[in-house]
Amino acid sequence: MPPTLASLVQHSALKLTVRAGEDGLDTPVRWAHVSELTDPVPYMEGGELLLTTGLTLDAGDADAMLRYVRRLLGAGVVGLGFAVGVNYEDVPPALVEAASAEGLPLLEVPRRTPFLAISKAVSAAIAADQYRAVTAGFEAQRELTRAALAEGPDAVVARLAAHVDGWAALYDTSGAVLAVSPEWAARRAARLTPDVERLRERPAPASAVVGGTDDRVELQSLGSGRRVRGALAVGTGAALGTAERYAVHSAIALLTLTTERSRSLQAAEGRLGAAVLRMMLSGQPDHARAVAGDLYGGLLDAPFRLLIAETVPGEREGEPPLPVLTEALESAAARAGETVLAVPENDERLLVLAGDGGAVVAACESYAERDAEEAGLVVGLSAPTGPIAAAAAYKQAEQALSVARRRGRALVEHEDLAAGSVLPLLADDAVRAFADGMLRALYEHDATGRGDLVASLRAWLSRHGQWDAAAADLGVHRHTLRYRMRRVEEILGRSLDDPDVRMELWLALKATGADTAETA
Repeated sequence: MPPTLASLVQHSALKLTVRAGEDGLDTPVRWAHVSELTDPVPYMEGGELLLTTGLTLDAGDADAMLRYVRRLLGAGVVGLGFAVGVNYEDVPPALVEAASAEGLPLLEVPRRTPFLAISKAVSAAIAADQYRAVTAGFEAQRELTRAALAEGPDAVVARLAAHVDGWAALYDTSGAVLAVSPEWAARRAARLTPDVERLRERPAPASAVVGGTDDRVELQSLGSGRRVRGALAVGTGAALGTAERYAVHSAIALLTLTTERSRSLQAAEGRLGAAVLRMMLSGQPDHARAVAGDLYGGLLDAPFRLLIAETVPGEREGEPPLPVLTEALESAAARAGETVLAVPENDERLLVLAGDGGAVVAACESYAERDAEEAGLVVGLSAPTGPIAAAAAYKQAEQALSVARRRGRALVEHEDLAAGSVLPLLADDAVRAFADGMLRALYEHDATGRGDLVASLRAWLSRHGQWDAAAADLGVHRHTLRYRMRRVEEILGRSLDDPDVRMELWLALKATGADTAETA
């Protein structure tokens, strides 16, 4: 604790006597300052014990003393030490009365106690307090370091909360709470997610203070360089002291080390992950598991999904989208206790192996719905598969990615393609151009008013070549329909007996929308 007026009064060598303001003796003293000026306020910073002999004071004037005391209080002076036996044999009654009325602690300093002794006592107490704070800070640093090495980030957060006599919480880059202590602070920590997100938008290191006087929370970003890797919240009832500040800074350094791995280790893991994935795709799951060891847990066993994300060409502002997506998926995996394997193929393409039905796949789908289109990403997702079929899963993800690009969608799952219709795949400019070219001669014929060949062809194909049923749909005689189909063959130069021709014509009608035209 810093020195207080009470501790100075209790100092046996100083022999100070309290003459007024007893209720304010617990106020900390930042320094002891000597001044004989009538108005020493311009030279005050606040928190001082002012020492005077009253040389220039009109101590017999009650109004002057009241103004003097009020000026001192306004400047933040915490106490007044008045020396007796120098200019005044006793503390002037007007000064005692003014100090009592305004609540300013007034200390009588005997002649045998020099002001220098008081200044030394204050200085020594401040130095001792700072030494205690530094010592406590170093002890906290050692304890936090041991916790980080032995138990990990959760233990660091718990030790820090105990050191600051409050609560602490660790957040990932998305603002989700990774660890909190004590448990009762979980709800309070969760409410700070918007503040953490705003902190993330600022270059690291960044800090912010939120909350009121009863629940003051300091937010500190975690991460090296300018990229934020997470955040630490420290909630206390008052501003942090020196020892507490040491503990917070130590926790920030340790948590940054645990959340931001070294670049060399990251690069090594990336190369290992790429090698493991290549072995999986080449049909060597046993070798992949042997190389990976325990690094990816049970991820390499069934079932999993393969995800391919690709950037959309175009100018974008902000961070490249693939690292942002990677970070979002890794954060989701960390929160859920899952393992994810993310391997960049190049600057524009990312491969991800994730457990089926887990938090990573859900986070990818959520990201695609919210942010992928704005960020300029398209994503293809394979069906659930096992290690033996990893190559097939890659093809499925490629196919889904291709469809996502053509349809202008942020994410397509391969299962959706298999469960749906092939017709949406015809929504392509090249397919439409082919269909228009194939049917153009029939449209031109119909435009002359010499028959409804397109409608007749649609009806005949939809009835699988059944003349009577198709003719009934058109409201014509079957001989009329036979004549029209011969004209179709003559105009197109192709035989309707060929199943490939019938298939191509039907798809062409679908692609151009002619299959929905009203029949005659």
